[in-house]
Amino acid sequence: MYGVSRHKNNKLAPTIGNDTFMSTLNQTILPGILKNKSYSRIALFIAVIVLFFTSFGFYPRWKQPTTEATISWDVSGYYWYLPSIFIYKDLKGQGFKDAILNKYAPTNNDFQQGMQLENGHYVMKYSSGMAIMYLPFFAVAHMVAAPLGYAADGFSPPYQFTIQLGGFLVAILGLWYLRKLLLLYYDDKVVAIALLLLALCSNYLNYAAIDCGMSHSWLFTIYVLLLLNTHYLYHDFKVKHAVRVGLLVGLATLTRPTDILSCLIPLLWGMETIGPTAIRERLQLYVRQYRLFAIALLCAAPVVFIQLVYWKYVSGHWLVYSYADQEFSWTTPHFYDYTFSYKSGWLVYTPAMVCAFVGLIPFLLQGRNKVAVVTFFALNFYVVSAWDIWWYGGRAMVQSYPVLMLPLCALVAAALNRRITTYALGIGTVCFLYYNTWITVQYHSGGLYDSECMTKSYFWRVVGRWSAPERTISLRDSTEVYEGTPMNQTLLYEADFTKDTTSQFTSNTVDERKHMLLNTVCSQTPVYAFAWSGKAGSWLRAEAEFYSTEKEWDNVKMPRFVMQIVKDNRGVPQIVKENWLRVSRLLDGGTAKTILLDMQLPEVTFDTVRIHVKTYKSDVALQVRNIKVWSFTNEGK
Repeated sequence: MYGVSRHKNNKLAPTIGNDTFMSTLNQTILPGILKNKSYSRIALFIAVIVLFFTSFGFYPRWKQPTTEATISWDVSGYYWYLPSIFIYKDLKGQGFKDAILNKYAPTNNDFQQGMQLENGHYVMKYSSGMAIMYLPFFAVAHMVAAPLGYAADGFSPPYQFTIQLGGFLVAILGLWYLRKLLLLYYDDKVVAIALLLLALCSNYLNYAAIDCGMSHSWLFTIYVLLLLNTHYLYHDFKVKHAVRVGLLVGLATLTRPTDILSCLIPLLWGMETIGPTAIRERLQLYVRQYRLFAIALLCAAPVVFIQLVYWKYVSGHWLVYSYADQEFSWTTPHFYDYTFSYKSGWLVYTPAMVCAFVGLIPFLLQGRNKVAVVTFFALNFYVVSAWDIWWYGGRAMVQSYPVLMLPLCALVAAALNRRITTYALGIGTVCFLYYNTWITVQYHSGGLYDSECMTKSYFWRVVGRWSAPERTISLRDSTEVYEGTPMNQTLLYEADFTKDTTSQFTSNTVDERKHMLLNTVCSQTPVYAFAWSGKAGSWLRAEAEFYSTEKEWDNVKMPRFVMQIVKDNRGVPQIVKENWLRVSRLLDGGTAKTILLDMQLPEVTFDTVRIHVKTYKSDVALQVRNIKVWSFTNEGK
């Protein structure tokens, strides 16, 4: 989960006097925007202002430390080529990596940016397209770092700031040319609404303003330029447009190899059907314009060849699969999980893009370039969903949004034709705006969104809210939480530690009462069990006191408080139901706390209740005591 940094290093922050800014805005910028009453210009202006204040005001990522910095996680992997080549001159051996990981911790101190080959060399996990696009901004940072008093090591604040600024500027460039592209096919009002839906109501806001070091908004701009130049190529068949198309396809592929699918756009542009006549005419076009298509291919190939040369240099082979055990499931793509899971489903967390899906209906009836748009979208969605790490979420769809904006505009145009659908569109836009604002805030500083542990019950308990009861956090682990007043409460079991004398039962807590100590030596309490068969409508509540000197932040290592109901099946215990929660979610370092774990009993037979606490290789010692189990009923029963 993302938090707000306490760092206040403002040396690189842009400072513009309020009076000067407002004067410039009133005298030069606004008159140009309002010229000819262009609604799309106004929408673009609003989008740019929102993106600017989101990037440099709400969450200036370049100021954040360690894994929250701009150059962290995937971005550090894209970027790692540049310091390797230009600063440390060690692209193969990576002798500097440990020093950087220890100082800046962009990936929790392990080298996730690359993997070691059999020959001892390291190969970067990600291809080099982003590094090439980062290069001008890296160069500026490297020139100013030492004069500004920062380390010229590739990761100090000037580098963080210029990469953030570069991502923001590239995003603005993409929006600028997207408006030009959409105006070629749709009215000004339609384009204005579409721009606001994209920039304010979708996850594009996050990847264009906050996580703008990621590849997605950069690829978004590449796709905008590719669509625009493809349009011009089919309009006049000039060499300059073929060159641009080839370079853009090459750069997209070099950035993310799966984006070789971008070549479908110029190959299929202008086709409205896939019948025999349309296919024959398209083949005839390829023959007539073979020179232009050959030029585009010759421009794309050298760009892609950069990666092959790198692989050959570090490994001795022209092709290297650098993603280790991460693969695609081509025959069983994760369509539903990728799109609708509460963990990270694309349309669950970016519902505004449902408009693009619905817009396919009017687009197929009245849109242009149907085959290119639909084919690219279908195949791209298939590839994205086939990736086995499907929970990386809807970010992988961001670069395809320029294509999806065409059917989205078709829906907006159709909605504006009738008053009732216009009202529905307006209400929907307001709802999307609120939801996207909520999820963006919660993702980075609100605390209610957990990108790794979202569940259906937790999602519906917190969605749209700005605060929630503390116990609601337990629902991230698929547990049940009873929030009413327990009735008919009865103590069923209590684990008494006062008579235990083993080494794991000590009395060094603040009030000297005995507790059990869980650490790397002893990772689990005994399984405390007692006979009880329950009754319909009952609940069980386990409680225990916990204490640790510091907080465990790693979800995988967090200790678990577990309750099970068990049925004897011919001498073999069979778990009927199990609830558990990660204790560290509710436990702050240095403070003892009683934590509750609830379970609603199912209408099945069982005979035993079991309770235990287990740690998972955590270095944070945990003290446990006063384990109790209660039964109770709902209010009114």
